[in-house]
Amino acid sequence: MEYSEEDFLAISGIQHYCFCPRQWALIHIEQLWSENRLTAEGEVLHERAHDPLADEKRGDKVITHAMPVLSARLGVRGVCDVVEFTQNEAGVPIVGREGKWLPAPVEYKHGDGAAQQADALQLCVQAMCLEDMLCCRIEEGFLFYGQTRRRTCVPLTQELRAQVQEMLTEMHRLYARAYTPRVKRRPGCKSCSLSELCLPGLERTRAASAYIESALREAEEGME
Repeated sequence: MEYSEEDFLAISGIQHYCFCPRQWALIHIEQLWSENRLTAEGEVLHERAHDPLADEKRGDKVITHAMPVLSARLGVRGVCDVVEFTQNEAGVPIVGREGKWLPAPVEYKHGDGAAQQADALQLCVQAMCLEDMLCCRIEEGFLFYGQTRRRTCVPLTQELRAQVQEMLTEMHRLYARAYTPRVKRRPGCKSCSLSELCLPGLERTRAASAYIESALREAEEGME
């Protein structure tokens, strides 16, 4: 099965969905967004990584910035912060370069690695798109965290790939229905830039049906 272009989801959405399905729906279905300090600092880091004029060659590596990727099989599109092509016979040809080159995505994150699972899922989607586009196999990618200035190697295991496909299937299902999941308070709610739009405090309130039933009961009692 392949998705049509109008049904493609943003690759970045899988990181939002992993953090909170409601946050993902508010951003990608309802088109809501709000900035806070964390999102602003993250944007600055990505602007530096997305500079196309920074493309370069270092030894046996060709480094490309802001590379667009997509996959009709997965139904996603997006941009890789950085893709490193290392000279390797298991790789693919590059126009204007001799030999073969094996790609590996590098995703830049503002934080300290606390959300590494969600970040790894996003990185894995990028790698799977590169595989579909370039007809190759990518065994690992890298996460670079701005706070710690550390780079982490992420093995792209079958378990991680299966989790990506399962999550994307659920995201496509919700997107097709234009359904936003109900409020569910999570540990990350306090740092979420959408907290004032999401209103996580509503989780503690009664459902509308329960409120109406109670109001009707009180009205009937008042008439007796």
